[in-house]
Amino acid sequence: MKPVSITQMLLMLAFSMISLIACAQRSESKKEINFKKNTTMGYNPLTPEEEHVILHKGTERPFSGALLNNKAAGTYLCKRCDAPLYRSEDKFDSHCGWPSFDDEIAGAVRRVPDADGRRTEILCNNCGAHLGHLFLGEGFTAKQTRHCVNSISMKFIPADRPDLRKCYFASGCFWGTEYFFMKAKGVKATAVGFMGGHVENPTYQQVCQKKTGHLETTEVLFDPAQTTYEEMVKLFFETHDFTQTNGQGPDIGPQYLSCIFYSSPQEKEIAEKYIGMLTAKGYEVATMLRPVSTFWKAEDYHQQYYEHKGSTPYCHRYTPIF
Repeated sequence: MKPVSITQMLLMLAFSMISLIACAQRSESKKEINFKKNTTMGYNPLTPEEEHVILHKGTERPFSGALLNNKAAGTYLCKRCDAPLYRSEDKFDSHCGWPSFDDEIAGAVRRVPDADGRRTEILCNNCGAHLGHLFLGEGFTAKQTRHCVNSISMKFIPADRPDLRKCYFASGCFWGTEYFFMKAKGVKATAVGFMGGHVENPTYQQVCQKKTGHLETTEVLFDPAQTTYEEMVKLFFETHDFTQTNGQGPDIGPQYLSCIFYSSPQEKEIAEKYIGMLTAKGYEVATMLRPVSTFWKAEDYHQQYYEHKGSTPYCHRYTPIF
């Protein structure tokens, strides 16, 4: 066997070192890819606004969250992974600008020291999503506990209430439509969004371009034991100009047209009954009647808009007719 020179030995050693480093780098790269897959697999897609709070520990503006004034019975879930976090019976009004709970579902919330060194951060124990902060000893409830949670970090699932009914109305800017319905007797919850178009899950910006076919629509959840569908229809007509054919007030465009979306022949008959009554009074009713289709909920900042802003509608007002 031919003896190996020192130079050859050094070259062989260098080649071995390079190979080992390259192998380690490939291994680390593979671990990183697997880690990314494990941390995102199965999670719900998030909007940039949701990512800012949930992933990057931001905070939504006080009094702006869609769930702040929600008083319906049900369960609050993690927006990122759908894990149950809080029950409606543990929610209370702390007047702080964010939803508050004095207890969590057992094992649902993880508490960690906040980066500022002063507060306690609360996270979804399942996926690590940022929820908000925990405060103790404030005296709001007997439990002396306040989970201060960003609305945008959660989604709400109403309790199974077969006795409650949903109905849908479009009467111009959905901010104003919702304003009156959310204050009506027997109404348990409201939401604003879009209905009647051909684009799936449209954004507000898309609808404003007037090419999706959607109308700005308000979803109303009411208790038939306290009110009736007829009362909802009457309120609809008494809170907007149902004779306007090109929009509502200063809001001009197809997304602002007047429409009742009916979900049964009975609802259609009731709507036709009141259109007939208005026609008999001399009104030229422009309100359309369409069957209910998919309701696409609008972005969080549109929900209960005037309630959060502390003002009143500019293009809707109540005028008794019936």
